[in-house]
Amino acid sequence: MQIKKLSSQNILPLTCSRAGTCCQGKLVMLNPWELVNLAKEKKNTPREFRDLYCEFGGIRLRFDGKVEWCEKPACSQYVDNFGCSVHLGRPLACRLYPLGRQVQSNEVHYMYQGDQFPCLEQCPEVKELPHMSVGDYLNGQITDQFEKAQDGYLELMQNIADIAFELLLDTGLAASGDKETLPLWRKMGDELPELLADRIGNEWIDCLMIPEISNEDPMAFVEKHYELLQLKIQAEFGTSQTQQELHEASVLVMGLALHLARGLGANPKELAELWIDTAKNHGAQE
Repeated sequence: MQIKKLSSQNILPLTCSRAGTCCQGKLVMLNPWELVNLAKEKKNTPREFRDLYCEFGGIRLRFDGKVEWCEKPACSQYVDNFGCSVHLGRPLACRLYPLGRQVQSNEVHYMYQGDQFPCLEQCPEVKELPHMSVGDYLNGQITDQFEKAQDGYLELMQNIADIAFELLLDTGLAASGDKETLPLWRKMGDELPELLADRIGNEWIDCLMIPEISNEDPMAFVEKHYELLQLKIQAEFGTSQTQQELHEASVLVMGLALHLARGLGANPKELAELWIDTAKNHGAQE
C-alpha cells in the first residue's frame, strides 16, 4: 500500500466532521501510560479499565460496540449519538488519526496510507470544512505528551530486550552451547498476542501494563516503570545460575519486550528476527 509522507506544512482536510466513522473497526494499540490516562478519564482504576475494555493484557483497546459503518463494531468507548466517552484521555493513535507516525534514526515522520486521504472515503463532507496544516492539526490534538510517552516506551522496550541479551550472552548461557533460547525468541515473535500473554503470565503482564505509578508526567512515568521492571527482574532472576534457569529468564524477559512492542505498533516478528541476528553476531546459536 502506498505511503504518503508529510511535512508539518502540508495542508489537508483535517477538520473533523465528528461522524464517528474512525471509531469503527480499527486496531488501537496502547502503551501503559495511555492505559492509565484512559482509566482516569473513565474513573476506573487501570486494572478495572484494562480488564473491562482491553485485550491481551492491556495492549489493545477492545472494539465490541455497535456495528455501524462498514459493518464493523465500534470502539468500546464510543457512545452512539454522543461520541468518545474518554475523549480527553484518548490515546495517541486516536489523536493522530488519520495520520500515522514513524520514528526512524531519531527523526519523526507523519504519513497516511492509500492512494487518497483516508477521510475522503469515510467522511467526504470534510472536503467542505476548513483545511489545516499537519502541524496545526497535531497542536490542536495535543499530541506532544503522548508522543513523548510513546518514544519513551520504545526506548524502554529496547532496554528490556537488552536485559534478555545480557541473560543470554553475559552469563555464559550462549557460551555453554545453548540452542534453545533463540528458537523460542523466534516463536514468540510470531506468536498470537493472546498466546504470548498467556506464556508471560498474569503477574508479569500486570507489571508490564498496569504498574503502580502515580506520576502523570510521561517521561517520569516511563522512567519509574523501567525501574520497577528492573527491580522485579533482579528479584526474580538475580540468583539464576543453571543453564535452564538462565534460559527461562532470557525467554521471559524477551517475551515482555516483544509483547510491549506489539502494543507500541511495532512488528514483533521483524524485531525478533533482528534481535536473533544480533545475538548470533555475538556468539549465540540456534
